[in-house]
Amino acid sequence: MSKVNNPGEIMQMANAFRVSRVLLTAFELDLFTALDKGEKTSGETAKLLNTAPRATDRLMNALTALGFLEKKDNMFSNTSVTSQFLVKGKPSYMGGLGHTVNLWDTWSTMTEAVRKGTTVLMRGPVNERQSGWLESFIAAMHMRGKEQARKVVAAIDLSNVSRVLDVGGGSGIMSFGFVNAKKELKATIFDLPNVISLTKKYIEVEGYTIQVDTVSGDYLKDELGNGYDLVLLSAIIHSNSPDENKLLFKKCVRALNHGGQLVVLDHVMSEDRTEPLIGALFALNMLVGTPEGDTYTESEIKSWMKEAGLSGIIRKSTDIGNDMMIGYLNR
Repeated sequence: MSKVNNPGEIMQMANAFRVSRVLLTAFELDLFTALDKGEKTSGETAKLLNTAPRATDRLMNALTALGFLEKKDNMFSNTSVTSQFLVKGKPSYMGGLGHTVNLWDTWSTMTEAVRKGTTVLMRGPVNERQSGWLESFIAAMHMRGKEQARKVVAAIDLSNVSRVLDVGGGSGIMSFGFVNAKKELKATIFDLPNVISLTKKYIEVEGYTIQVDTVSGDYLKDELGNGYDLVLLSAIIHSNSPDENKLLFKKCVRALNHGGQLVVLDHVMSEDRTEPLIGALFALNMLVGTPEGDTYTESEIKSWMKEAGLSGIIRKSTDIGNDMMIGYLNR
């Protein structure tokens, strides 16, 4: 556990938001895309972006100082990295940063959320939010999950698995990982109706229409079906209260075949909730963004699994920032 050692470190942490804001503003303005067809002055860029010339110049100077742009003879251009990852339309475009833009606004309410004890945002259910927010969120999860899916699936025993249920599967990136690992495996993604409309596009674009299908529903209100050898809850339980997770785990068990496994992938906290750091910070992300979400300890997750009827419960560490808790039905 790291410690803050001096006033300089305190100030560095306090001012870290400035770098983030510069990048996010450039992303929102689509500045890097404007520079993709060749170097430009800040004035030329301002005309393309419909922004104020002097302000655009200062932003681009800061981006240059941070290493996102190159500047020579008052002409600005993208670096090879920004061209690859921050230009709209490129295969590696980090469109999920749009979700980070949304999080900026959410985290700005933290002081009031701590006073109140829950989110102060008046937002409706995920399925009723604006399409722009939902698309950015799903894109961010898809971007983050590409490398994670391969590592997570490789750590799971699929020898007796032919059907997988991916609850709250979003874009389907984890399901794609399962069918890549075992070609004869079939995966079903269960998610909210407005999410599933996006999921189907990802399935088609990625070429998984044969191996992966979808079911629309609300996992807190609807049953999940049955006949599955593995049920996955990836980045799901942190959105829920303890009671909601207990309910969800029981539904997952009802969806399992004899000998099937429930795999929970999420931040698994130390018993004093101070480690890992990413999990402690994510607990605050849930505070400002959800009514009752949180990050949970191994003992909490294990108790919900036992209450739902699972046994042989194990924890598997990963190097992706989340750990797995796996429980079996009548194994």
